[in-house]
Amino acid sequence: MKIFLFCCVVTVQASLVCLAQEQVPGIGPTGPVQKLHTGFAFTEGPAADAAGNVWFTDIPNNRIHKVDADGKLSVFAEPAGHCNGLMLNDQYLLACEMDGRLKMFRLSDAQQFVLAAEYEGKRFNAPNDLVVDQAGGIYFTDPRYRAPEPWPQGTEAVYYRAADGKVTRLISDRKAPNGVILSPDEKTLYVIPSMEKQMWAYPVEAPGKLGTGRVLVELRQRSGESAGGGDGLTIDTAGNLYITSGSGIQVVSPAGQILGIITLPEQPANVTFGGKDRRSLIVTARTSVYSVPTNATGHVFPGAVIALPEPQQKATETEKK
Repeated sequence: MKIFLFCCVVTVQASLVCLAQEQVPGIGPTGPVQKLHTGFAFTEGPAADAAGNVWFTDIPNNRIHKVDADGKLSVFAEPAGHCNGLMLNDQYLLACEMDGRLKMFRLSDAQQFVLAAEYEGKRFNAPNDLVVDQAGGIYFTDPRYRAPEPWPQGTEAVYYRAADGKVTRLISDRKAPNGVILSPDEKTLYVIPSMEKQMWAYPVEAPGKLGTGRVLVELRQRSGESAGGGDGLTIDTAGNLYITSGSGIQVVSPAGQILGIITLPEQPANVTFGGKDRRSLIVTARTSVYSVPTNATGHVFPGAVIALPEPQQKATETEKK
């Protein structure tokens, strides 16, 4: 295995720290890790478009930020319901609000629309991460983090919001289900818990209907750990998974083989592909946001456009008249 020494700017004084970087075969990194912005409380939920814009959350500060294609940082939404995971869908930014809701923001003006706020009459614990399928449905996780005590739902789970707005609980036997994503062909749903070392794969029998899950891989553990899980994740066009963990971004093949680990100056929380060629990993890591160049190309989910919830749709149409 080849090890390269890459340097990156890691402080506001622009001093250099060199990282012994493992080279993931065929993927990279192909160059230095770049710090895009820093000085945040806890960054999460990166989402990127084809123009090179990036959105991410700063959970404790209750903001969603935007970095445009020129690198300019701005506040997109504040307050933001302590949003965590984000995903773009047409002209909207879908978001898991840790204050208990699944919602979306209109990109043009950051107006908010609630997609789901409860299951069986009770608010969600604290929605964390999401992915949209081609049917316009949304898979999302609802673990314990920032949830009130006792947990409103009484259990941690993975849900599916269908295009018609109906919410179904799909998985309730994982410990702190966190990151969630689909395979490029959308035949497999991947779930990474934060408090289990196993990454789970579930066959998708139909939109919102899963078969029996299986362990795809056990994550490599840091020294002294025995059940360290993952946080967020993304996927490339070849189906390779990029899972953030205590040791870095663990790159896993569709067959469950750990191909290597990409390290960063701070522990990564979440990751997506960005840049105009979608060949850079955009990583949210504690106080900062980083970019890592690769040879891989990020998969783009062509999820159906999600309709506005009925009450807001009517209000919008009234405003247009």
